[in-house]
Amino acid sequence: MRDSPQQEQRATLEIRNKLGLHARAAKLIVETVTTYDADIKIAKDGQTVDGKSIMGIMMLAAEQGSRIEVTASGRQAREALAAIRELIDGRFNEPE
Repeated sequence: MRDSPQQEQRATLEIRNKLGLHARAAKLIVETVTTYDADIKIAKDGQTVDGKSIMGIMMLAAEQGSRIEVTASGRQAREALAAIRELIDGRFNEPE
């Protein structure tokens, strides 16, 4: 089954790494999602930011244990969301 351009995918994810969504983690998200044909929005506590903006992601101040909602839309929404989930579940390749 192919995703239509309007297909939207959502997931609520828990930040697992000790430092939360700091600069390096935000940079990894942006570098990852820019490789997909998808629009990404990340929300926390009612604030929504562009998932392709390092500063926007950092402004969420998502610490370890925080829950964020990621919304992906576009042709590769499913793949982009899976890649973000993998980064977060893998603690951004940080030791803890």
